[in-house]
Amino acid sequence: MPKLAVNGAILHYESHGEGVPIVFIHPPTLTGKGFTYQVRDLSPFFRVITFDIRGHGHSSASMLPITYSLIADDIIAILDQLEVEKTYICGYSMGGTAALEYMLRYPERTFGGILLGGMSEVLDWRLRQQIKLGANIAATGTKGRDLLARAVSWTNSDTKELFQEQMSEAKRGNPKNIEQYYRYGLTYNCSSRLREIEHPVLLLYGEKDYRFMSYAQVLHRELPNNELKFVSNVKHHLPTKASIEMNDLIKQFIYTHHRPVEETPTEFFAPYQELMDLPNDPGVFPRV
Repeated sequence: MPKLAVNGAILHYESHGEGVPIVFIHPPTLTGKGFTYQVRDLSPFFRVITFDIRGHGHSSASMLPITYSLIADDIIAILDQLEVEKTYICGYSMGGTAALEYMLRYPERTFGGILLGGMSEVLDWRLRQQIKLGANIAATGTKGRDLLARAVSWTNSDTKELFQEQMSEAKRGNPKNIEQYYRYGLTYNCSSRLREIEHPVLLLYGEKDYRFMSYAQVLHRELPNNELKFVSNVKHHLPTKASIEMNDLIKQFIYTHHRPVEETPTEFFAPYQELMDLPNDPGVFPRV
């Protein structure tokens, strides 16, 4: 179980596979365990790097408050440890906002981004209340943390086994750091800076994730170089409840942007023609 001492904290991280690296960022309460299916399906093609944010899972509690810039700095420390110069950065939900901060803060260490149900700021009242609720529950201490661990792990699992594994990991978290992660998301806003991100970005959303459609529209309109895709018959929980489709779209994205067309194996794309025909930019949210 690899560990790394970084600025007063001990970070747990894992690296699987070889090739083009992808770092995955989890949202509050959850851990790197939430990317189990990405490790399984993508590590035969790429170097898949997961980690537990400070105060989550097997990483130690942080004396520094959890912010997106701190998360980005910790990722750089992990990449330096692994001797990785550049990476694709993939964030899920609030982890997607941290991925945006990473791309803004370290463009020279970035190949591109992948946002899974991501957002550049919290705009709507309902989502703000949901995030505040998570922060307030975490603020009650270990009982609140355990309640969050059960609830969030349940909604982000597709099997009983994965639920038990995720909940066990989430219950290791530090309640104060979990609360900080939630609360920071309420104040962060990088919408006015999105045009600074010149790297290619893949935006993935569940077709039934209606409350995040406005966030998809903002990112699609403001990011200079992005692709917007919707995954059929799923809401928000893409990494576990739509892993096959999501992982295939990630493979397509990286092969398209990172490798010359003549080097891309044609047999790779053949099984996924239906996925390639999912709604894309022109017919979904036209640019204005």
